[in-house]
Amino acid sequence: MINLSIVIPCYNESKSLPRLFLACLNACKGRNDIQFIFVNNGSQDETKIVLDHLLSQEKYNFGKSVHVPINKGYGFGILQGLAVAEGSILSWTHADLQTDPKDVVLAYELYKVELESNHCIVKGERKGRNLFDNIFTSGMSLISSLFLKEKLWDINAQPKIFHRKFMNHLKKAPYDFSLDLYVLFVANRIKTSIKSFPVFFSNREFGEAKGGGTLKGKFKLIKRTIGYIIELRNDIIKGNR
Repeated sequence: MINLSIVIPCYNESKSLPRLFLACLNACKGRNDIQFIFVNNGSQDETKIVLDHLLSQEKYNFGKSVHVPINKGYGFGILQGLAVAEGSILSWTHADLQTDPKDVVLAYELYKVELESNHCIVKGERKGRNLFDNIFTSGMSLISSLFLKEKLWDINAQPKIFHRKFMNHLKKAPYDFSLDLYVLFVANRIKTSIKSFPVFFSNREFGEAKGGGTLKGKFKLIKRTIGYIIELRNDIIKGNR
């Protein structure tokens, strides 16, 4: 019986996948109640080929794949993975190895009772980052909290973990990186407790950051996040949220 499903969106992550699979194997060692769902999110490299090869190996029988032909966004890929998840507790994290998949399992065990009773969602709080990234995170958290009048912190931190019943409140989920913000926003709106736990954040070794990893990426993420915040605020004013 699957209790915990962990969705990992993969966009052009072919070089990261062998180490990622070993990390996932270590995370669920000795357990058969954890499922990993690897989403090939419209990759243009050999991600699909590498995924299929790894999942053909018996030792990786904890995993399954979803192949999205055309990339429609980070959030879209995650939603496709969640759609086939079997666990009562759902989650997602990144494929870039900047955080350990084992963090999801540790957080699940720490808040297991509350998660299984649908009394909270759980999110990571990134540690070990440089000063500039911390300032960026603080700024985005402040902007989000002020505009939406909700307490929001480290919006894009991984992982996100919640009971599958929480999915009933995600009918208007965005298809891009705003999904992380949306989940926290919804949790606050329906008075669901948000629990944070520390995750060590290391440097990416393979590939390119898809979100705010570069200065250009950060400006793009800021622009989109502020735009989405305005969308949410307008919906609140209109009574649609």
